[in-house]
Amino acid sequence: MRLSALASLALATLASAQSKRGLAYPWCTSLFNENTNIDPGRFTNGGKVQWMYNWETWRPARTPAVNFIGTQAKLDSPSSPIWDLHNRWRQQGWTDVFHLNEPDLNNISPQQAVDHYLQHINPMTIRKGFPSVTSSSNGNMGLNWLQNFINICGGRCYHDYLNLHWYGSNFGQFQNHIREANRRWPNERIVISEFSLEQPANGNQQRDFFAQAIPWLDSQPYVIMYFPFVATSPDLLSRNDGAAVGHVGTGGTLFNNDGSPSAIGQLMLR
Repeated sequence: MRLSALASLALATLASAQSKRGLAYPWCTSLFNENTNIDPGRFTNGGKVQWMYNWETWRPARTPAVNFIGTQAKLDSPSSPIWDLHNRWRQQGWTDVFHLNEPDLNNISPQQAVDHYLQHINPMTIRKGFPSVTSSSNGNMGLNWLQNFINICGGRCYHDYLNLHWYGSNFGQFQNHIREANRRWPNERIVISEFSLEQPANGNQQRDFFAQAIPWLDSQPYVIMYFPFVATSPDLLSRNDGAAVGHVGTGGTLFNNDGSPSAIGQLMLR
């Protein structure tokens, strides 16, 4: 890991920050947020939540005073063209950049990801996260995919933290997965940019899970940011992301349909 002067300063700022909590703010909310009652300021206007990303390299129109993280989720895409990555980073004032969303699930090899990272992410003088991998233990997926990526990097991929996703059945599984990543890479900082219980978990079960996960993550020194899935409302998620609803249901959203913080959202404000 090699840090630029700007990234080192940002990391020092992060270390002194009071909150690790962030909003995973999906396109179904952020793209049309001027036409909805979903206001991220309900979480960020008090310092309880200090981070925000939306799986894209464009910053939402209604963005509060928050540390915004740009995400080059794909190798290239119409909404986040790779040719405009560096312009958007500078113009929009990002603090961080996330690289590739679940490449292990999206048929991107570690070698492809390394080549892309070295060309496009390495030159950026902000904090950088390695590709976000799933929690799958199948074959070369999940942490095994990440290990292959790190091996191919051979110390050439400048970064500030690892980026993990987790979906499963209970808090114990979640703890074990994060602890396993820390065991494998004890000198690395970790970000969890998506996590939730899977179906058929209901709203009460989701709340019980996050009531355990949030204070536990706050207490882990190697975890520097985390983002419950997901910062939208049940209605918006149902109307715009059927795949997510099929995977996790709507019981884990941070907003109610009227725009107020949900029971899980309220946990983020404690």
